[in-house]
Amino acid sequence: MPGRGSVHPQKLEHVEALKQQFLSAPLTALVGIRGVPASALQSMRRELRGRGHPIRVATNSSIGHALEAAVKERPALEPLVAQVKDQTAVLTAEGNPFALYQELAKTRSPTPARGGELAPNDITVPSGPTSFKPGPIVGELQHAGFPAAIEKGKVVLKKDTLIVKAGQTISREVASMLTRLEIFPLEVGLELRAVVEGSSFYARDDLAVDFEAQRSEVVRAHYRALGLALEIGFPSALTTPLLVARAHRRALAVATAAGFVTPATLPSILARALREAAALEHLTGA
Repeated sequence: MPGRGSVHPQKLEHVEALKQQFLSAPLTALVGIRGVPASALQSMRRELRGRGHPIRVATNSSIGHALEAAVKERPALEPLVAQVKDQTAVLTAEGNPFALYQELAKTRSPTPARGGELAPNDITVPSGPTSFKPGPIVGELQHAGFPAAIEKGKVVLKKDTLIVKAGQTISREVASMLTRLEIFPLEVGLELRAVVEGSSFYARDDLAVDFEAQRSEVVRAHYRALGLALEIGFPSALTTPLLVARAHRRALAVATAAGFVTPATLPSILARALREAAALEHLTGA
């Protein structure tokens, strides 16, 4: 039995196992698990393990001790030490940290507030009709800060209203009303808090990339560059066919306007002559 002040061998083994996990793969991540029900967490862990992304849940003290030990062999892990807070799990794998962020983001879903939580973002209630019937609910809404009124027999919210600012505490009264309005301001699921890949550290905000927006920007930049290259006549594998086609169209237009007869211009020249003859016939009344 360990003496006073000593560390239980089982805990030492646990910390050593965590340390080896930190050193075992090029990608090491800390994952927030706050608010995830135990049953849902087990299901998520099984699914991620099947994809080669095993998650280990441990106490913050164990994770902290393991990280400090691992840093001696892998200094790049140092920034993760400050990220050991709240409820934390460890994930190690191979792959792209941005893809991993997107994968974990899919585990998150909206959930109602119960009161006492900090708002992760501004909570704004939109104006418009509600599903409530006129009655005491109007006073309850107004007391909680919602601009409620009765119009044409319906309870409505008169204007868009910022109910709770980001970082402020959601009161029980406001939380109850938000739930009744089917507004769920919180999210539950796995949150990729920080990642070290090789020697690179990525905080959560670094990984929260909107791939669709980035793809749209790349496509837009491509077409702008293409338009500029065509405008200045810059030849390349992509622009040369377009430049030749444009030159052909312009040459054809000049030849047609000048009445220069070729197999390509003859149909247009004859069509123009017929139009001019028809117009002349209409003017002379012939």
